[in-house]
Amino acid sequence: MDFELTTDQSAIKAGVAELMRRFDDEYWRRKDHAHEFPHEFYEAIAGGGWLGMTIPEGYGGHGLGITEATLLLEEVARSGGGMNAASAIHMSIFGMHPVVLHGSDALKERTLPRIATGDLHVCFGVTEPGAGLDTSAITTFARRDGDRYVVNGRKVWISKAMESEKILLLTRTTRPDEVGKKTDGMTLFLTDLNRDCVDIRPIPKMGRNAVTSNELFIDDLEVPVEDRVGEEGQGFRYLLDGLNPERMLIAAEALGIGRVALDRAVEYGKEREVFGRPIGMNQGLQFPLADSLARLDAAELALRKATWLYDQGRSCGREANIAKYLCADAGFDAADRALQTHGGMGYSEEYDVARYFREARLMRIAPISQEMVLNYLGSHVLGLPRSY
Repeated sequence: MDFELTTDQSAIKAGVAELMRRFDDEYWRRKDHAHEFPHEFYEAIAGGGWLGMTIPEGYGGHGLGITEATLLLEEVARSGGGMNAASAIHMSIFGMHPVVLHGSDALKERTLPRIATGDLHVCFGVTEPGAGLDTSAITTFARRDGDRYVVNGRKVWISKAMESEKILLLTRTTRPDEVGKKTDGMTLFLTDLNRDCVDIRPIPKMGRNAVTSNELFIDDLEVPVEDRVGEEGQGFRYLLDGLNPERMLIAAEALGIGRVALDRAVEYGKEREVFGRPIGMNQGLQFPLADSLARLDAAELALRKATWLYDQGRSCGREANIAKYLCADAGFDAADRALQTHGGMGYSEEYDVARYFREARLMRIAPISQEMVLNYLGSHVLGLPRSY
């Protein structure tokens, strides 16, 4: 086993870290409080060519793998940008993977080069209020009408919809009672997010407020057949191609938040004096931080194995889910302990650990809860009876 990053991978980490120094905690605190999209950050990332990292070279990208993508997003989150920064670019970095694998040449030519340059913002429309994590229960329906589809339905928790020109949209094209398998009859589209037919309503939420989460009400949205990704009825299968990479990206972002939270806690533990001594001397504070270091390091190893397997074209469902589970827990624990180390000041906005705490908590819910990861491991890996 070789745990060394390649020269190119080390250069990615260093290059992203250097760029992120232009966007400090004060920048992200201001964007979060103002509920304002970080356009300056997005443009800097796009200008550096980072958005095209995993897009094939033939479409203006660099054709790199999920390992490089996770290194990028870990550094972005670790800079202090957290999920506000990562969510602003997450979809562009790897979210178009189903289109890369299954989209027509024409669809790829129309969209991927614009993704690579940052000119095109895209959101991901899967989750629905009545379905939650049970994607097979979605009801948004696309009815074929000649050379177009007419879509009606509702989506929820759609990140970046306010800024997006297009949506990667999962719909039903066949009713559930008309298919043999409940995941059949779903179709994926990459189409315009026409505001005349889609009502977008931001959801007030606990954190990550520089990037909106939205509810979408879709009424008679016309979608050209040319915007369909692959074959009709195969959308769920195409979606699965992106699930393991998504778990790895989320894991990397959680890892980055945990790292920056731990760094801030260590700094404060060295500087803050109570009863005539630095608080970091007290084992009651030192041991939890040391434990978080161990847990973050172990979680990172799980993530590195998962991304290596994926880039080698090998099965990685077990490893991807474990990486997401361990990184999300380790990242949140580190953020929680950083807040505790800061005491009352941790509850204020001045030291930013409260923001890290809010954003790290999200990773234990999205895009899949810790409990659903355990369901997967229990049934698919351990072979126990399925519980849902």
